[in-house]
Amino acid sequence: MPSNAPLWVRVGGGMESIPDHARHGPADPEFPPPGGPWEPVSLNGKLVGWAEHGGLAQARRCAELGQALAEDQQTYLLGRLGHKLRSAVLALQESSRQAAFGRPELLEAVFEQAQEVGRRAAAVEVAAIQPKDSARGVVLGALLNLALPIAARELPAGAVVLGSEPALVEAFTRIQEWMGGPGMTISAEQVGSWWKVSVAPGGERRPQAVPEMGEPLIRLIVDTRLEGWLDAGRPDGADIYLRAQPSR
Repeated sequence: MPSNAPLWVRVGGGMESIPDHARHGPADPEFPPPGGPWEPVSLNGKLVGWAEHGGLAQARRCAELGQALAEDQQTYLLGRLGHKLRSAVLALQESSRQAAFGRPELLEAVFEQAQEVGRRAAAVEVAAIQPKDSARGVVLGALLNLALPIAARELPAGAVVLGSEPALVEAFTRIQEWMGGPGMTISAEQVGSWWKVSVAPGGERRPQAVPEMGEPLIRLIVDTRLEGWLDAGRPDGADIYLRAQPSR
C-alpha cells in the first residue's frame, strides 16, 4: 500500500485522519470513519486504525503514527500552558514588588494573582503527568456527585464507566469551568460498548482567561488518559464517550 494513501490512526480513544487531521470517534470497530471503504487495522487485538488495506506492517505504522500524534499534541499543549503560567508568574512578581514598595492597595491583587498561578500550575501538572491509577468501574452518578454536584442530570441507574477515578473527576470538574459554571445539564445513554455523556451549558458560556485550560486540556484527559473521546462539535454543548464496564 502506498505510504501516502489516506488512513485513520488511533490517538487515545479516538481516530485522526492522515494527512488531513480530521477527528472521528470513538475508536471502535462498530464505528468506522466516513469515506472509505475502510478495513479495520488491529495490533495485538486492539484497533489502531482504518485503512484501505490491513496487514501487520500497516498495523505497526498506524500504532507508531498514533503514538507520535498523541505525544506531539501533549507537547504543544504543555508549551502553551507553560507560556501562560510564566506570564502569570511575571504579573505576580511585579504586583508583589509594587505592593512591597509603597502600594499596599495591591495586596488584594497579589492574592488573586497567586490563586491564578496555582490554577495554571495545576493545569500544567495535569497535562504533564500520566496518572498511575489503573482503570476500574466507576458509577457515573457517584462520580458526578463528587465532581459536579450542582449539575442537573438524567442518568440511567446502571451507568458504570471504566477509567481512572482521579482522571474522571479531573475531567468533569474542568468541564464545569469550560461550560460556564452553574446551570449545566448532563445526560447519558449507552451506545454500543460506550457511555455517551452529553453536557449542555445552563446559559451563555463565558470565555476562559486561558482557553487551553478548557477544551484542549479536557480532550487530553478524556482521549489519552481515559481512552475515551471528546466530541465538541455541536454548538449547544459537548459529548464525552467513556468506555462502559463490561457486564459480568
